[in-house]
Amino acid sequence: MPPHRNGGRRRTRSTRHRAQWPPEAPSGGTALSTEICFSSARDLARRLRTREVSAREVVEAHLAQIERVNPRVNAIVTLTAEPALERARAADERLASGAEVGPLHGLPVAHKDTHDTAGIRTTYGSPLLAGNVPERDELIIERMRAAGVITLGKTNVPEFAAGSNTFNPLFGATRNPYDLTRSAGGSSGGAAAALACGMHPLADGSDMGGSLRNPASFCNVVGFRPSPGRVPTWPEQAGWSTMSVQGPLARTVADAALLLSVLAGPDPRSPIALEEPGSSFGRPLERDLSGLRVAWSADLGGTVPVDPAVTRALEPAVKVFTDLGCVVDQDCPDLSGAEEVFRTLRAWQFEMIMGPLLDRERERIKPSLARNIEAGRALTGRDLATAETLHTRLYHRVREFFERYDLLLLPVSQVPPFDVELEYPTEVAGEPTPNYLDWMRSAYFISATGCPALSVPAGFTADGLPVGLQIVGPHRADFDVLRAGHAFEQATRYGERRPGVVAAP
Repeated sequence: MPPHRNGGRRRTRSTRHRAQWPPEAPSGGTALSTEICFSSARDLARRLRTREVSAREVVEAHLAQIERVNPRVNAIVTLTAEPALERARAADERLASGAEVGPLHGLPVAHKDTHDTAGIRTTYGSPLLAGNVPERDELIIERMRAAGVITLGKTNVPEFAAGSNTFNPLFGATRNPYDLTRSAGGSSGGAAAALACGMHPLADGSDMGGSLRNPASFCNVVGFRPSPGRVPTWPEQAGWSTMSVQGPLARTVADAALLLSVLAGPDPRSPIALEEPGSSFGRPLERDLSGLRVAWSADLGGTVPVDPAVTRALEPAVKVFTDLGCVVDQDCPDLSGAEEVFRTLRAWQFEMIMGPLLDRERERIKPSLARNIEAGRALTGRDLATAETLHTRLYHRVREFFERYDLLLLPVSQVPPFDVELEYPTEVAGEPTPNYLDWMRSAYFISATGCPALSVPAGFTADGLPVGLQIVGPHRADFDVLRAGHAFEQATRYGERRPGVVAAP
């Protein structure tokens, strides 16, 4: 749930690619190919390189899927069909010429609508930026395009990405593909829903308090919050902050690792960028988990309430780790202080970045966002000093915890997907939630630790709603977390269950 990084400033407007939804149907499009739309990104990339399928066929299939399914889920809010088809033609010509191509060559992707895309409308879900067309790509888009992706458009977000239910005044709500009356989560809700529906094979997102993990859990896909600095961000007003990160969403852990191999790696424009090259995430994920020491906590050591439906769904998933040879104990690090750390640093960052927006446009931003900015404005130097002290103590307690364990297993979200008409759940397991953050402690407590965290499909409630398992590892042990998630995924195959909306006429 990252704040807008540019203080609400409008960039120079342009007429380039300001496509509206719904678009006109793409001319010359092929019939929908379910096989193409639900192929893994790795397999599709291989078939494109060997010319078993053309980039144009792949793009046309996904555009047809968007045209067929998107009106019911509202995941993609800006579509650039004709430029995508033109880029697909150029991609096919480049491959035919024998030129070197990137690892994501020809794969269609729609980008999160808080990630600036040169020449393509980027609204942040706000009427204040309804006509905003950036003049440059931000770094995550720059890297994806250099790797060969073909941009299809933009995916829906909450207003300024604040909240874990994807709705805004411009485009309305994104609906859960497994139950259209439920939330798709957020703030990367449009990206996760589009993945679940076969509208694109990979997606980019961001995560401050759970915005990669929560929608992945709600939509039965994979979302990975990498270690801070693993995916460098630029431009970034809060360049030294470790709270908000960018990362991959996909339908499989292997596909998430593929995208991470492109997104990760050093860049001098980020002061916290890690030096390890992104190519390290292209290594095989297969690993024998025998002997791994795993901790499991259904309620983060008794610190958060969790809906019983979530706990019931996850209990069999935890047993899978025992079956894979792990030694599983019920345990959790001491997360005291995580609440104050996250709330304080988040409010400070919101005020720093969006304070000018509040001064100019108070009446045109949602009240919950205004309250967060005002909370940051009320902070004192002592408040920030206390938060930083608690943050350091939390780091060391978690570091010491991972001297005893290799992995920590937790619920991603404290509730299953809730009514899409609610801004947020008003209670969890009978305990009231006074504001829109309270029900996401299971995710944002982990954000405060700085540890890498994966959301992987882990089962369904009795009502058929997806539930994700959160796999957390030691600081900067991103690859180990992905390998554990891959082993769990291969043993369970929960992510292969498709939503009914893709089969509906």
